[in-house]
Amino acid sequence: MRILWICNIMLPMVAEHLGLPASNKEGWLTGLADTILTNQEDNHIELAVAFPVGEALAERKIEVSVSGKEKGLICYWFTEDTNHPEIYPPDLEAQIKNITEDWKPDVVHCFGTEYPHTLAVTRIYPAEKVLIGIQGLCKIYAESYLADLPERVIKRVTFRDFLKKDSICKQHAKFIKRGEHEIEAVCNAGHVTGRTWIDKKFTMETNEKVQYHFMNETLRSNFYEGSWDLDKCEKYSIFLSQGDYPIKGLHYMLKAMPKILETYPETKVYVAGNSIVNYKTLKDKIKISSYGKYLRELIQENHLEDKIVFLGKMNAVEMKAQFLKAFTFVCPSVIENSPNSLGEAMLLGVPCVTAEVGGINSIFNNGLDGIAYPGYGSLEYAEQADKETAQSKVLAHAVLRMWSDEEKMKEYSQNASEHARRTHDGKINYKRLVEIYCNISRED
Repeated sequence: MRILWICNIMLPMVAEHLGLPASNKEGWLTGLADTILTNQEDNHIELAVAFPVGEALAERKIEVSVSGKEKGLICYWFTEDTNHPEIYPPDLEAQIKNITEDWKPDVVHCFGTEYPHTLAVTRIYPAEKVLIGIQGLCKIYAESYLADLPERVIKRVTFRDFLKKDSICKQHAKFIKRGEHEIEAVCNAGHVTGRTWIDKKFTMETNEKVQYHFMNETLRSNFYEGSWDLDKCEKYSIFLSQGDYPIKGLHYMLKAMPKILETYPETKVYVAGNSIVNYKTLKDKIKISSYGKYLRELIQENHLEDKIVFLGKMNAVEMKAQFLKAFTFVCPSVIENSPNSLGEAMLLGVPCVTAEVGGINSIFNNGLDGIAYPGYGSLEYAEQADKETAQSKVLAHAVLRMWSDEEKMKEYSQNASEHARRTHDGKINYKRLVEIYCNISRED
């Protein structure tokens, strides 16, 4: 059984082989590839992977050796600008076709709906052999992108936004375009994997003929070891895994901070990922976006300069250390399907406060695993003139409620870890994936 993966990034194991910088994203795919290759005698799978590169490399196909394996991982690449996934390259279908003609896969498994290569696969390959794994959902994300932001922030265009043609309104338009590509891809595909009520609803409403296969995700391997300890963390510290665009909801957290600080003045918020609020040098001022400028305004208005720490890009080891250091993990996103960051926090047993949006309640039990509060679009805010402030107050109350009972925090920690280990069980998820591949290949 020949399987071709179409991924959004170059797998870290491949980047290492080529001597290129490795991405911190999708590290779990390396582990899954290793499991498949290790068990070839049982699963009878020959695996190849294809991924986008910004510029064409010298070779289009290589074999990456895997320790202890007779057969390595076959790798292909194609050129695609992943920084502008709303643009559909005219030669992409021909590139993908060359790969499929060379490998002749029984199943083409596309990870994610949000990039042009997924659409290209569905246009050139038989639907009954195409499997799309839903990650995010651009169509639904686009509906929430403006995230209760003030009108002046939405319409503002900074120098950086003008040069890059990347204002908040432009970003919103790009998500809408990506959502259109996503809908066509799902309509073209014969099979979809998902794991939440919202991605199943989207799939069936988009294409009632598609076969929807339930399959949970396996997370990065290092998060399955270690556990949060109340006595070893930094008291009253909050960790957010991302905050560089509106969907991630950092603005709600910043507006919630004054209320939290009234009771816990030592509170600090640590944010992983790119800092978009830098404003010290001329270069910083030129590079700042409207959303970055708004975050700066909230930091200054609420006197949070020494309360917010931007950590920059972090690898899996650094992320795990920060999770374990945190008193609470907060996910204030306006929309999510099933965020890996929440799953990783749960695996480690970090007490979690999350907005109840999208598919989160498919992986997180409010009141058992932690606290979920009404998020973006909740009827609770329907009559509120300032929905951003209203939600920020509810977020603040949720954090204060979490911190009011340390014994309850320990209970949440235990429950969340046990729940996440069932959801993200790598052995079960691997067996399910092989079962799906076998079912699809038998349709021939």
